[in-house]
Amino acid sequence: MEPLAEEWPRMRPGQILFTYYHLAASRELTEAVAATGASCLAYETLEVGRTLPLLTPMSEVAGRMSIQAGAKYLERAHGGSGILLGGVPGVKRARVLVLGGGVVGTNAARMACGLGADVTIMDLDLDRLRYLDEVMPRNCRTVYSTPLAIREHLAHADLVVGAVLIPGAAAPKLVRREDLSILKPGSVIVDVAVDQGGCVETCRPTTHSDPVFEVDGVLHYCVANMPGAVPRTSTMALTNATLSWTLQLARLGLKDALEQSQPLVTAANAIAGKITHKAVAEAFDMEYVAPAVALASL
Repeated sequence: MEPLAEEWPRMRPGQILFTYYHLAASRELTEAVAATGASCLAYETLEVGRTLPLLTPMSEVAGRMSIQAGAKYLERAHGGSGILLGGVPGVKRARVLVLGGGVVGTNAARMACGLGADVTIMDLDLDRLRYLDEVMPRNCRTVYSTPLAIREHLAHADLVVGAVLIPGAAAPKLVRREDLSILKPGSVIVDVAVDQGGCVETCRPTTHSDPVFEVDGVLHYCVANMPGAVPRTSTMALTNATLSWTLQLARLGLKDALEQSQPLVTAANAIAGKITHKAVAEAFDMEYVAPAVALASL
């Protein structure tokens, strides 16, 4: 969970904050972080090779929860169309469309397949699609993502899961407001990308106490901190991933840690009030300062 507004006044120069930020989704938070002069390292942009090891545990949780939430809100009592994901003998199963084949999308598709749904997962990476085609169950098909293909599959979907991620940057809008007319009444959208601005144009952040809203007959579930509903699982999973990096920062201090660890450099979103992640700076047309340059000013 990113720093809350009431916590911003407690942030100060010389302080290291190592947590989730999702800055590209919030100009207000980005400007507040810069104004504090604190050094902010983001779990979600720390890269090792092509992986995001500190985002992965929460992506696994959120991906799996997206299907639980979608199944719940497809129930008539919760405003959905009244369809069971897996169907029963003699009655067709629900169709689930997953936008994005990364960690969130893979976990969502696997959970939906396990419940017996008819699943389609879309991505732009052909190598990833080949991999998913090999490892996913037979009730999951892979489709190359294009605007036309998305619209074609929206027409048949009962549940749509937004699982798109561009590290550090705002999520692209893959489903526009006018596309909602393609969906069947009572369909459900679960936009897991909401913490990066959402990949559905009509998405806005919601809370666990008030998780859904309706637009044009389509239910939107857009809880920005889905793993918060299962804090025991989430805390253990996240601590397993973050502890070694936290100890490294504590042992070496910010400057030495960033000089010795390229992954920690990728986590640096702001140093001493300067924005040090290109995607964040570009999202709001702010000045980007290379981490090494920002460190030299400490």
